[in-house]
Amino acid sequence: DFTEMMRALGYPRLISLENFHTPNFMLVSEVLLWLVKRYEPQSDIPGDVDTEQDRVFFIKAVAQFMATKAHIKLNTKKLYQADGYAVKELLKVTSVLYGAMGTQGGEPALLPEEDSTKFKFDLGSKIADLKAARQLASEITSKGAVLYDLLGKEVELREARTESIARPLEINEAEKVMKIAINSVLGEVQKTKDMLNNVTLDEANLEAKIEKRKLELERSQKRLQTLQSVRPAFMDEYEKIEEQLQKQYSTYLEKFRNVTYMEQLLDDHRRAEQEMFEEAANMLRLIQNRLKEEEQHLLKSGS
Repeated sequence: DFTEMMRALGYPRLISLENFHTPNFMLVSEVLLWLVKRYEPQSDIPGDVDTEQDRVFFIKAVAQFMATKAHIKLNTKKLYQADGYAVKELLKVTSVLYGAMGTQGGEPALLPEEDSTKFKFDLGSKIADLKAARQLASEITSKGAVLYDLLGKEVELREARTESIARPLEINEAEKVMKIAINSVLGEVQKTKDMLNNVTLDEANLEAKIEKRKLELERSQKRLQTLQSVRPAFMDEYEKIEEQLQKQYSTYLEKFRNVTYMEQLLDDHRRAEQEMFEEAANMLRLIQNRLKEEEQHLLKSGS
């Protein structure tokens, strides 16, 4: 059915189901792009499918286009597989186009009963346009009725307009209106002047504050320089005490090194005495064992 529909729609290449036994993304992308152009020639979906990112973007763009324009929900995962499962998704679009072609040509679409009930052309996208057209029609009708009523009153209004134009202009009334307008303009001018004066006063206050802060900063810098240049009274005594402390620390280090060295010598001496004591004890033990052996030998020989 898919190959027959594509042939009937005018696809330039011959398609066989053998082409979809293995994943064939290039053919699927070509068919999708052709179907989109067939549905709406002014569509601007890019056809780049060289990289994986481009393929994902292409599939998402086609699925979104079909969902918004034709209300056809496509499974992007099956389309990306580009195998036999993708043919079922392509069949959704081709069925709608094939059915529309059959309706326009006055011939019934040669689709199976199951597919014809499953893939019907959805007019949901035109409902909003129909509502807008109906609202515009009602507005045009109401505006036309108001215009007709106004045109019906044109005779009376023409006489009143002509009478108003022909009536001589009263200078006192015009002068009064002009004075009111002039006073209003003068009031606006006075308000603007007051605002400008307030801005000038604010600017002067800010400049005075800035000058005051500058003077305070200069005094603080001069005071800091004075404090840095003055030598404290206790500095001489501090330096003498620091020098004495340095000498005391050197003496302490020397004595500490001497004490450490003497303790090490003492430990070595004690260790040597302990070794000598252990050697003497071992020698005494050997002599005692030898004497016992000789005494036993003499006792045996005497017996």
